[in-house]
Amino acid sequence: MKRRDFLRAASVVGLNFVFSGGSEIFSSEAEAAVPFEMVVAKGSSPKKLVESAVKELGGMNRFVSKGDVVVIKPNIGWDRTPEQAANTNPEVVAALVRLCFESGAKKVKVFDRPVNDPRRCYVQSGIEPAVKALGAEIYYMDDKKYKEISLKGDVLKSWPLYVDIFEADKIINVPIAKHHSLSRLTMAMKNWMGVMGGSRRHIHQRLDESLVDLSRAIKPTLTVLDAVRILTANGPQGGSLADVKRLDTIVMSPDQVAVDSYGATLFGMKGSDLGYVKIAAQQGLGVMDLTKGSIKRITL
Repeated sequence: MKRRDFLRAASVVGLNFVFSGGSEIFSSEAEAAVPFEMVVAKGSSPKKLVESAVKELGGMNRFVSKGDVVVIKPNIGWDRTPEQAANTNPEVVAALVRLCFESGAKKVKVFDRPVNDPRRCYVQSGIEPAVKALGAEIYYMDDKKYKEISLKGDVLKSWPLYVDIFEADKIINVPIAKHHSLSRLTMAMKNWMGVMGGSRRHIHQRLDESLVDLSRAIKPTLTVLDAVRILTANGPQGGSLADVKRLDTIVMSPDQVAVDSYGATLFGMKGSDLGYVKIAAQQGLGVMDLTKGSIKRITL
C-alpha cells in the first residue's frame, strides 16, 4: 500500500504512524540503528555534485519509482538570495527535481512554511523559478491542509502537520547547513519545522526533544544537505555575506541523523554536540557515530 493510499483509507486524526519514505509503515518504537551509507561530494557545480552523489548511492531509481508522487522539502524560510546562505541552494533543489522526473516520478511537489513573506522568499531564494521551469509543483502551504497528528513523543504528543508530506510516496529532505541561535545548527532534522502548523515558537523551550519527536514521524527517503554555502553565524536568517563560507559540498544519505552528525563537522563540531542528534541516536532513529557506516568522498 502506498503512503497516500493508506491515508485515504484511514483517518489522519489520532493516528500514531511513522513513514519511511516508501510503502512500509513502521511503529513509533525505537528502531535499531544500522550502518549508514553516505556520499560527500565536493566541486564547483551544485548540479554535478547532486548528480554524482546520487549515482554513487545507486541512482535515483533506487529511491524514486515510476508513478511516484515525490515531496522535495527545502528550506525556503527567508527573504534572502542564494549568496546569503539562508535558504537551500536553488541549483541543488532543481537537480533533485530533474532526477526525480527522469526516474519516472508522476509529480514533484516543493513547499515550505517560510518565516518571512512566502511570495518574496520563494522568488528571492531562486527556488520557485528554478523548479517551475522543470515542471515541479511549487506552492504556498494551505492552512486547510494541516491535520492534527498524534505523535506520542516525549514532548510533542500531537501537532498539526502538513498532510501533503504524508500523502507523498517519497520524501527528499534538502536543508541548508547553517548556524542557529537556539539549536546551534539547523540542518536535516530541524528542517521538518517547515511542515508544522500552529505556533512553532512553543517548541523552543524543549527544542531538541521536539525535533526528535518530529523526526520520528517524518522519515525521508533521502536526505541531501546543501553545504555549497554555509551560514556560520547570525542564523537562521543571516543577511551578511561576512557570515557566509563557501564549501562547495553536498552530503547525501538515507540516514538523516548521520547527515546531521556529519554536518556538525563542517562547523568544527561533533554530532554529539547537538542535543537533538544525540537524542535521536539514543532512540535508534539513525546513526550518530560516523565510524559506523560507509562514507564515500568524491571530488569533481
